[in-house]
Amino acid sequence: MIFDAHQHYWHPARGDYGWMPVDDPVLARVYGPADLAPDLAAAGVARTILVQAAPTVAETEYMLGIADATPSVAGVVGWVDFGDPASRAVLERLAAHPKFLGVRPMIQDIADDRWMLRDDVQWVYPALVDLDLTFDALGFPRHLPVFAELLARHPKMRVVIDHAMKPQIAAGLDGFEDWAEGMALLAAQTSACVKLSGLVTEASEQWSLDDLRPYVDHLIACFGPSRMMWGSDWPVVRLRGEYGDWLAAAQALTGGLDKAAQAEVFGGTAARFYRV
Repeated sequence: MIFDAHQHYWHPARGDYGWMPVDDPVLARVYGPADLAPDLAAAGVARTILVQAAPTVAETEYMLGIADATPSVAGVVGWVDFGDPASRAVLERLAAHPKFLGVRPMIQDIADDRWMLRDDVQWVYPALVDLDLTFDALGFPRHLPVFAELLARHPKMRVVIDHAMKPQIAAGLDGFEDWAEGMALLAAQTSACVKLSGLVTEASEQWSLDDLRPYVDHLIACFGPSRMMWGSDWPVVRLRGEYGDWLAAAQALTGGLDKAAQAEVFGGTAARFYRV
């Protein structure tokens, strides 16, 4: 059975999805477990990790409510206010929930590229280690050097790089070398894992396997299957295709791996990293 390490549910009327275009025909609608269930069944996906899509504690509590009622949700990656040290108490409260696994700040939406290194947010990283929680690293290629510095400071923190740090695939290979160098550095100098997710939405609408292959091959070479985990990024993936389209593409792009290695990418790594 396959493990989906990254998906979302949301309800735009909640009002805290500031990044979401209000008139987007794909994104700006309600997505819940009943919408994803047929895709999970068709793909043979047993469990998923539900990841935050809004920078509020209310979002985290909303997702934990869904997780409580949805057996397929193995755990939740939520959000707390990194800029407020008093949020340590919130983090401790959330950590008491058996399906709360970790946090994800929405770094890609923050103007200051070095925000994660500011003095006022340093409390959170040792807190994550103390509470045995994970850190989902969300950003763009320009954030790679900053993440390298952050992870060097906190080597005990369990970190996974979301969406392979969003390489700009639609632009061709112009930025490939810088992205590849930064990812190789993180792989070599840290224990971080990486999510094989979000690549199709960084590609053009007419994406092909050949567009994605250099990026996937580089991730395999640098991180290896035991540090890679597949995620659908549903429903965002629907901007470029359906759930099964991306799963089939990812399986084709990792088809050169043996069965044991494929089992790591499509299940073992995520289960081990998130401890579910």
